[in-house]
Amino acid sequence: CCYQKETTVSYPHVFSWVFQNIQNSRSRSSLFSCLSTVTVVGNLGITIIKVNSKLHTIMCFFLSHLSFVDFCFSTVVTPKLLENLVVEDRTISFSGCIAQFCFACLFGVAETFTLAAVAYDCFVAVCSPLPYTPVMAPKHCALLVAGSYSWGVVRSVTLTYFLLALSYCKSSTINNFICDRSVIVSVSCSDPYITQMLCSIIAIFNEASSLVIILMSYIFIFITVMGMPSASGRWKTFSNCASHLTAISIFHGTILFLFCIPNPKTSWLTVKVTSVFYTVMIPMLNPLIYSLRNKEVKNTFARLIFTKPLCYYA
Repeated sequence: CCYQKETTVSYPHVFSWVFQNIQNSRSRSSLFSCLSTVTVVGNLGITIIKVNSKLHTIMCFFLSHLSFVDFCFSTVVTPKLLENLVVEDRTISFSGCIAQFCFACLFGVAETFTLAAVAYDCFVAVCSPLPYTPVMAPKHCALLVAGSYSWGVVRSVTLTYFLLALSYCKSSTINNFICDRSVIVSVSCSDPYITQMLCSIIAIFNEASSLVIILMSYIFIFITVMGMPSASGRWKTFSNCASHLTAISIFHGTILFLFCIPNPKTSWLTVKVTSVFYTVMIPMLNPLIYSLRNKEVKNTFARLIFTKPLCYYA
């Protein structure tokens, strides 16, 4: 039998889904707990940028927001994953599943465009160093970050609305560990064509627009760097961009890999493994990628482990 959205909201205690093929394992639970701890400590530490005055830069401003988004994204997904690895009852309520999708969508989109903003900042710093200060003024940077969050909210609310417009079976099995759009639609007992088309259009727009900004920025950076007369100057510039390029490659590479899966319904294992990497590993790797390449950050880590909160710069 199927329940309309009004029924599911009125009776959330009888409307739940079960996560399939998640076996209880203390070893895996311990592993993900360690990864989650590293993610929380690393990203929360990076968001605190006032400890070291040398870290008060525009890049630090953007990266602190990237860390905040990674922390929030991990917080939305990881606790339920850990619970499913420990307890026998692996159910999730309809409202809980929709809420997880809504917030994961918001922070995922915000990270996508914040990464694009960091690429633009690198472009201005390398290609137009003289007008860098007025172009990347704090007000303009705040607008870029606010735009990323705002578009994340718009996309999240829009897709959530269309998901709530569908009808769902009273009890179903979710063949994943996260309430992604595809798994929610898969347990719907009404036609999801409009929802799927809308999600595909928005996803393609997000990925294409952010990649265009990033690729164009780094094409101009590459042209500018190759025109530098000093080999040491070229090496230093490429080295400064390396951490950002690494984070972009991992983030967008994972997304593009998910897009390229020919038939997700017959490739659930691949989707699950990729989802683990996207939701657990990337938020953990980002602070390591950015911080360990910078001497000032490593010194700040060492000083503040026993005294003050962590700060960050890249």
